[in-house]
Amino acid sequence: MDIIGLCGSLRRHSLNRMLLELAGQCLAPSATMQVCDWRALPPLDADLLATGMPESVHQLRERIRRADAVVLATPEYNFSIPGMFKNALDWISRGDDQPFRHKPVALVSASPGPLGGARVQYELRKVLQCMEADVLARPEVFVGQAAPKFDSQGLCTDAATRSFVTAQMQALGRLVAQHRRLHDSAQIPGLHD
Repeated sequence: MDIIGLCGSLRRHSLNRMLLELAGQCLAPSATMQVCDWRALPPLDADLLATGMPESVHQLRERIRRADAVVLATPEYNFSIPGMFKNALDWISRGDDQPFRHKPVALVSASPGPLGGARVQYELRKVLQCMEADVLARPEVFVGQAAPKFDSQGLCTDAATRSFVTAQMQALGRLVAQHRRLHDSAQIPGLHD
């Protein structure tokens, strides 16, 4: 299974980057996760798009298209999606060849506060629905009061958090397998085109 991860925080030692790395560690042995850096994407500009899709956007869109699934980890900024991360999703959504269409997606979020980024996940679900992604409904992973759950090396030290993330990655693996069966039956046109 080829999984890519996108983190809504650009900070190298962000809680959500640590959580995304944990998700990669909790995948089945036959799966791999590549965390993609999207910081080279320019601000969304219709004039720029009119001259052609920027190469950084094209590369990210194609990497998403090739992946079996995507894991998104993001902090919550002002009850919503961080602005630059939303910009990245908006770029990805441009064009008729939507790379998130029918793509299995898992959402995780961490915060120093008690809610664990729950509100940002609901905002992301709305955006991803518009992009026709197949967002995993359950189990949900919201890691509240996350800072003490990771050590100075970014490794998760909390057994319950690791257990929740493992269960979600197992569910994502089952969703990918279901998509493969449907694709093999030709029941989802456009999947992995």
